Amino acid sequence: MIHYAIDWERVRTSFQKIWGYSDFRPPQGEIVRSLLEGKDALIVMPTGGGKSICFQLPALLQTGLTIVVSPLVALMENQVRELQQRQLSAASLHSQLEKYQRKQILSAIEKQDLRLLYLSPETLLSPPVWQRLSQPNIKINGLILDEAHCLVQWGETFRPAYRRLGAVRPALLKNKPPGTKIAIAAFTATADPTAQAIVTNTLQLQQPESFLLSPYRSNLNLQVKVIWTPRGRKQQMLKFIQKRGSQAGLVYVRSRRDSEELAMWFARSQYKTAAYHAGLSPQQRRKIENDWLDDRTQFVVCTSAFGMGINKPNVRWVVHFQAPQLLSEYLQEIGRGGRDGKKADAFTLISEPTGWLNPEDKQKERFFALNLQKQYRKAQQIAKKIPSIGDIETIKHQFANGEIALSLLHSVGQLEWIDPFNYQRNNDRAQKSFSQLNAMQQRSQREMSQFLTTNKCRWQFLLNAFGFTKEATGFKCGHCDRCL
Repeated sequence: MIHYAIDWERVRTSFQKIWGYSDFRPPQGEIVRSLLEGKDALIVMPTGGGKSICFQLPALLQTGLTIVVSPLVALMENQVRELQQRQLSAASLHSQLEKYQRKQILSAIEKQDLRLLYLSPETLLSPPVWQRLSQPNIKINGLILDEAHCLVQWGETFRPAYRRLGAVRPALLKNKPPGTKIAIAAFTATADPTAQAIVTNTLQLQQPESFLLSPYRSNLNLQVKVIWTPRGRKQQMLKFIQKRGSQAGLVYVRSRRDSEELAMWFARSQYKTAAYHAGLSPQQRRKIENDWLDDRTQFVVCTSAFGMGINKPNVRWVVHFQAPQLLSEYLQEIGRGGRDGKKADAFTLISEPTGWLNPEDKQKERFFALNLQKQYRKAQQIAKKIPSIGDIETIKHQFANGEIALSLLHSVGQLEWIDPFNYQRNNDRAQKSFSQLNAMQQRSQREMSQFLTTNKCRWQFLLNAFGFTKEATGFKCGHCDRCL
């Protein structure tokens, strides 16, 4: 690890040579310096703000390996492809690789030929990968959590491996030579003060340097439209898209069924589009991504599984056919528009607020809320049966939702990870209960509906919600539907 004696001229020259930019955009330089000095960091920067350069450059300038934990295969492959095109030493490990490719990458780890290794939390904690990374001679400089909001959004019930990441550094250090340091940095475009605290505590960040940038994007125009019938919803969307000619865009929906039904509906109107959701095969997903990136399809009708980290600069519009559950999801998804700095429109459709004439949105909200409560109840039942000390594999085999139960117990402070695979219960030290967890979730959903129905500047609302209260004071963007 390089400490303090950083040759800044070399850093800037490498940056210019690899990426071709004349200089860093603030605060890229400060983040790069912080990571080269081996400090923990929490970075919240708007989408399209050049986050990946901030951890890729320090990784390439050091000997040893930097591990990048990333949520989606498309996102990893996208970044690795760009690095490999620049002849840089990077690879991604995931379940969709051929056996021989996995073997090659595992061998490259052992030979210490890689500078950057991209993988999901689940792959990082799989035995073949964990055993290799734990070897004393494998030098690891840093652990980067890319798209860190996924830890908050998915860590409890959807991707429980995220909740075990805080135990990774201490477990790795146990096997490394004395004096070894591994820095951890978490990067995201959307984390309000609560999410920042969850990320900091779960990852066990040590005195992290914080780089928090306002989410405001002056080129994104926000608009919310109230609709009165299901048919009206489709008509308003079609009217909006027709006005935009052949410009590239995205349509976000809340379920697989909606994505497929809408894509077929658009196809009947001769639109070049495709449905994208987590139920598709990896090959189908890659094809849809590439067709959209190369403008063979105009837009994709997708669930939240699409678009994270996919760099398409010329997206001119984003439609939310149904509003997402959380403001952080909304901000992520509209952030896919206008990455080239030119104007882009974000258009959200919502049912009339009473739910009498059009109960669609209220029914969806109820469905998601009941689902979550069901998971909490199951976790509480399992919690009564599991031993006070144990390991994840045994619990996974004994109980259908065992892993989720452990992550929920960890989230309420009733369990800690001794290492990424073994836990210990601490019921007496519970910080919050499942009902508090439920209340937090409801608060987040209320915040989303307040945003949709606010009379004030929409960007001002977002600035306040994400903790930028100073910037929000007296703020008027002048280009959202409320300001206009």
